[in-house]
Amino acid sequence: MPVQTAEFSWFEYSGADAIFHNAPTSDSYQNPVLNGFYPDPSVTRVEDDFYMVNSTFGYFPGLPVFHSQDLVSWTQIGNVIDRPDMIDLDGVSLTGGGLFAPAIEHHDGTFYVINTCVRCGNNFVVTAKDPAGPWSDPIWLDYLPGIDPSLFFDDDGRVYIVHHGNPEHNTEPSHTGIYVVEIDPETFAPVSEDVLVVDGGLKQPWDTDWIEGPHLYKVDGEYILSAAGGGTGYYHQQLAYKSASPLGPYTPNPDNPILTQFGLPDSRPDPVTATGHADLIEDKNGKWWAVFLGTRPYDFEAHNVDPGHFHTGRETFLLPVNWRDGWPVILEKGEVLPYKVKRPDLPAAPTQERPVTGNFTIRDTFQTAALAPQWLFARTPDRKWWGLMNGSLMLEPRAERLGDIENPSFVGQRVHHMNAKITTEVIFAPKSEEEEAGLAAVQNDEHYFTFGIGQAPEAQTVVRVRERRGPDAPVRGVVVAEREIDLQEGSPVQLRITLEKSSIDFEYSLDGAVFETLLENADSTLLTSAVAGGFTGAIVGPYAEGEGQ
Repeated sequence: MPVQTAEFSWFEYSGADAIFHNAPTSDSYQNPVLNGFYPDPSVTRVEDDFYMVNSTFGYFPGLPVFHSQDLVSWTQIGNVIDRPDMIDLDGVSLTGGGLFAPAIEHHDGTFYVINTCVRCGNNFVVTAKDPAGPWSDPIWLDYLPGIDPSLFFDDDGRVYIVHHGNPEHNTEPSHTGIYVVEIDPETFAPVSEDVLVVDGGLKQPWDTDWIEGPHLYKVDGEYILSAAGGGTGYYHQQLAYKSASPLGPYTPNPDNPILTQFGLPDSRPDPVTATGHADLIEDKNGKWWAVFLGTRPYDFEAHNVDPGHFHTGRETFLLPVNWRDGWPVILEKGEVLPYKVKRPDLPAAPTQERPVTGNFTIRDTFQTAALAPQWLFARTPDRKWWGLMNGSLMLEPRAERLGDIENPSFVGQRVHHMNAKITTEVIFAPKSEEEEAGLAAVQNDEHYFTFGIGQAPEAQTVVRVRERRGPDAPVRGVVVAEREIDLQEGSPVQLRITLEKSSIDFEYSLDGAVFETLLENADSTLLTSAVAGGFTGAIVGPYAEGEGQ
């Protein structure tokens, strides 16, 4: 029997959050500057241009690359890990492994990204002359322990890696440290001891648990080390240290932390929480800025969840950096993170073709030769089971399914808003109970919804919703709603998922005009890391599954 193909004519995402209803004025910008699952930002500047990268964990392609000239309007120009043979993500959890916090630098005409592939090879460096790619094959740093490495190019020609690690004398998992090692600038091999410069187990009046995500800077002849402490949740904060040498010893900022939202009233309106993992950059006017992650929970106080329910993941924020007594200050203690901020004194960018902040609608009609760089696969595809043909996305239904910790026939985009509608039109004729195609909303391998066209035991064509809520649930999930439909082979069905904070609705249309509700007010919190665990936001997009060849 020939393999059935699922044909998706278009895909539309539309998001509208109340916090974005009032557009920024001409002299202000909107936080976050990247809505949705864009954690662990790192930024570098080359003359008038800024480039930024983010984590992607178990998704491929990995590590999106953004470009901006004003630090506010960002356009994705590619992905660092965009060839299947660069990194093997087979068997890697979508949220518990893969490509953690990257760091980008530019030096002497070359771009560098250093990164950790957790449970898939440890630490590595890739290089490129053009940040849009191609990037080199990974240079593996087998000697380097820990996660979150960052490169520092000193003005004397020496090069260092600053990174997280576990001190030999640590007493519990939260007791971590920051290390610095000098490396050869050509081979990346170590040329010094790996020196512990910040011991997260030392008693301080601030939180150094799980200290990680370090970056090193040279400002006015002094070395500033900045790192995130307190874990990635409620207590997340940014810390600063200073030294006369890259290898230390380092003195802590007596006014740490330089950024946190911990300690503010949980009942504050529209809270931003878990702020940290910052990277600092100086613009051409000598003004410093920080990009960092934060989260926008929608029921923070009501459920007392650390750091709240959110399906948008950890997002990228931007704030100016002020200097006081030689120390950077991103946000004054007790100050609520602002959503509207005075723009940098840099030329404003033209209107973005594909917006990444505020409220917006994106419609993909699959007219290009390849998928746009925003589309994500669950792990690395080992062969091409998708294609673009005559303005449609074609997916081959295969035996690999969501939840199998393999590479299912699924491509998705980030959910950027608390309130969003995701709609597609699919043509699919299931020939067995194993075949199904439609839209999937995924938090991780064990928590997702599927909303698709399938076949019932008596060979009726049905539209159904399945949910998988935890590792003990069946891999295909449990059917929570199903309805027989009269569908002629070759006729399209439109599927629409509506997210409204903790509620999710599933609707379908057989005529493209009138939508019928299959399931409403379902619990969408299974798409949040508070329920599912991990570090990512929700991904939504077309899927197809079957018996395979």
